Order: sequence, then C-alpha cells, then structure tokens
Amino acid sequence: MEKQLGVGLIGCGSISTSYLDLAPQFKGFDIIACADLNMDTATALAANYDGLEARTVEALLASDDIDIIVNLTIPAAHYQVSTQILQAGKHVYSEKPFVLSLEEGLKLQALAKEKGLRVGSTPDTFLGGSHQQARALIDQEAIGDVLSGTCHVMSRGMEHWHPNPDFFFKIGGGPVLDIGPYYITNLIQLLGPVASVIAKSTTPRKKRLITSSPRNGDFIDVETPTTIHAVLEFENGALITLGTSWDVQAHQHSPIELYGSKGSLYIPDPNFFGGQLTMTSGPDKVALPEWQHPFAIPNQIHGDKALANYRTAGLADMIQAIQSNRPHRCSQELALHGVEVMLAILQAGETGQAVPITTQCEQPAALDGTLAQTLLRD
Repeated sequence: MEKQLGVGLIGCGSISTSYLDLAPQFKGFDIIACADLNMDTATALAANYDGLEARTVEALLASDDIDIIVNLTIPAAHYQVSTQILQAGKHVYSEKPFVLSLEEGLKLQALAKEKGLRVGSTPDTFLGGSHQQARALIDQEAIGDVLSGTCHVMSRGMEHWHPNPDFFFKIGGGPVLDIGPYYITNLIQLLGPVASVIAKSTTPRKKRLITSSPRNGDFIDVETPTTIHAVLEFENGALITLGTSWDVQAHQHSPIELYGSKGSLYIPDPNFFGGQLTMTSGPDKVALPEWQHPFAIPNQIHGDKALANYRTAGLADMIQAIQSNRPHRCSQELALHGVEVMLAILQAGETGQAVPITTQCEQPAALDGTLAQTLLRD
C-alpha cells in the first residue's frame, strides 16, 4: 500500500473549503494542517474540520509530516509563497494563475528542478468527464481535423455578488487571468500548445460600483482591461477566437465551439467538470457514445442545479504521479505555457501586435473513466 502523503494548505480563504470538503473522496493523501498570515483565520478554519490543525506559515513550512503544500494565497503572492515551499523541500500545488510573469515561472521551474521537487497548478476542471470525452472524440478524429473555433467567457462582472471584489479589477486580475485559465488550459489539453496570439483590449469603465453586501455603494478603481478579444493560433494550425469580458449584460454564445473538417463539437463551461456535450456530423446532430466517467457524476447542489465538482482531482493525480514516478497532468509546464498565453493576450491587447509564444508543453495525458477511478477512494 502506498504511503499517504501529508498535505498542508497556505491560505485559508473561501477556496480552502473546496479543497477540505472534496479531498476526502480522493486517495493517497490527507490534508492535516492549514496556515494563514492571520492565525485567527487559520484557527477558525481548522475548528470546522476534524483532524485539521492550524499552524503558523513558518511552522507549516518546517513540518516533517507535510510532503506537499497547496498554495491558496492571492495571485500576487503565488510566486513568493511557492518559492518558500520549494526552498523548504516540499512539493507545491498552486491555485491559478500559477504566477503573474513568465520570469517568475521560469525561476520556479529552475528551483523545482534543482530541488528535485514537483510543481503543479490548477485548473484541474479539464479532467472532468465532459472535457475528457471531448478529448477522446478529438483524438479519435470524430470531427476530423480541428480547423477553428470560438470561446466566450463574458458577464457583467463580480462587483454585483462578491463581498470584496476589488482584486478582480487590479493588476493580476481581469477576465483573462481570472477566468481565462479554465478556457486556455482546456484548449491546450484538447488541441496542444499555442504558437502565437493577437488581441484587442479596452477598459470601458475606470471605476466600478459595488452593489453587493457589505460594501454596497463603494467604488473600485479599475487597473486592468475588462474586455479583451483575442485569436489564438495553435501549433496544429487551428485558429480559436477567445472573447473575455466583464462588461456584458447578457449573451447567447456557447462556452467553447470547435469546428472540424468533418463536424463540430460544442463543449460545456470548462469552469465546471461536467455539462452537456454535443457533436454534429456535417449539418446534423449525432448521438454521442455512452461515456462512463466518475468526474461527470453530479455530486453537489448549487442553487437548483446538481453539478459535478471534483476540484482536488489535479492534486490527487499529482500525488499518484509522485508515488508512481510518472508525469502529472496539471503540470508546471502546462501551467507556465497557459500563463504565457494569457500574458501574451494582455500584451497584444495593449500593443496591437502579434505575440509569439516561447514556452512548450506536452498535452497532458488523457484521463478516461477507468484511470479517473484510480484516483478515488473505494
């Protein structure tokens, strides 16, 4: 029997509860401690979970019972905290975005190689049943060669519902870096790496009015573009249009549509693990093959909808990969390539010039239902 790895969390904000609630369904590890700059925050979180211990950040980094640390800090702190984790001799699994500059990512990559440690990063939603079924269909050439496609992630913004939405509109935020990782990572796992991007961007409102509680009536100074439209040229030749915006009241675009030489594939929101997948052959819809995948099964109720939520799957896959000495799917190379693509989109939006992508990554290995089941506890 493989050793259970000890996992710690740094950062005890709202995302930490997703890890703590969902981790027990996965095998190979136990989350045993949490830490935060505010010790009271860590203590309050630990009080809600049996067996979870609150520690200082320094104590967690020095803990002998911790093998891997999940970095749940704010994006601006990801590089610094991940560096500290590696220097402490522990593997890192980071929330997105992995880092906020290519230089930071390359330094982390070099440090991890020097230390002989793993680095992984979300998003892991591309491991969901619907997205892996899409991957299988593309790999089987069910729609032929993918020639082009569209992605749209657009809304009226976060200030209407989030209690403290400021960071969404600061450097390191914006729709490309906040929501874009889900879309871009899924495209890379479906189509392979990106070769270059072009884009246009705008910031229609320099101030945003908060209408959510408890800060209803406050204003946010906007420091990053909130509408960005890009075209991604993939190394396989596909051209994908990506529209991201927090200035759209409503729209009817599909999350992802891929157009192949023999048909089209309509893929659900990659911010989620499941959803309806549709395919056409020529002009006609076709019945999809039966697809058994544990990460497609709804396991949570959100409002009036049953959704499949298996966040932590990427961490579980990374731990299994460490134990079996194979590459992990939510890899540092994948995350760094995605970050460079997103930063290139922002750069192209500012300059109006095409930006080539310099990093490389392999498509993560597909995860069919049988392989996904091996990540779950019996």
